[in-house]
Amino acid sequence: MPETPFLEVQGVIAGYGGGDVLKGVDLTVGEGAITCIVGPNGSGKSTLLKTLSGLVRPRAGEIRFRGVNLVGKSPREILRLGIVQIPQNHSLFREMTVEQNVELGAFLERDRRVIAERLERIRGLFPLVAERAGEKAGSLSGGQQRLVEFARCLMLDPKVVVLDEPSMGLDPKTLRRMFATVRAMNEAGRTIILVEQNARQGLKLSDQGVVLENGRVRLTGSGTEVLHNPEIGALYLGGSLEEAATGGDHG
Repeated sequence: MPETPFLEVQGVIAGYGGGDVLKGVDLTVGEGAITCIVGPNGSGKSTLLKTLSGLVRPRAGEIRFRGVNLVGKSPREILRLGIVQIPQNHSLFREMTVEQNVELGAFLERDRRVIAERLERIRGLFPLVAERAGEKAGSLSGGQQRLVEFARCLMLDPKVVVLDEPSMGLDPKTLRRMFATVRAMNEAGRTIILVEQNARQGLKLSDQGVVLENGRVRLTGSGTEVLHNPEIGALYLGGSLEEAATGGDHG
């Protein structure tokens, strides 16, 4: 018998109101992989992530996670299955402390012992959480808030972490730390799906690259293959790759 795909999107059509943004998306994500989704504005990247998380319900198609169809399940049910999304906009409660914000990530877990163990592990992974535990989250920089959001999502012990533009607004130093944290989460056994405005860095980090265009998957391949595809470089990566410079006039 063929092995059941870890996460599979088949023929998904979805959007808002009467308009379809996703127009038949097919995609397979392997367990333990980092998948980076790139494409122009309006191609459906964020809509695809929201559909995976249950925030947008498809009009047609299936999304299967370990053989279970996610279509029709609530965001809370999808969270319970182990898929956690960190939104594009900062989502910490600014007047609560860093530690209180992190603990909120375990809102589906009732066992205080389990919560305490996870919090202890996360303090080790994110020194910031330990060092700034009692300070208000609103006092942190944008990059520090992003790291606390990562820590908070790990309190649910997710199987899949979905990241929507995690590098947005970060300075170069914090950007490097953020990508290193994504790699560390992956090395700890979590599957990562990210939409990333910094397409070169996202694709370099990734096992799989996916190009969305007009609500459909235009290209999939390894992150390196997508990064060095001349036409994709010219269209979506700012045209600064050497390959894009030679191939840009033909596309």
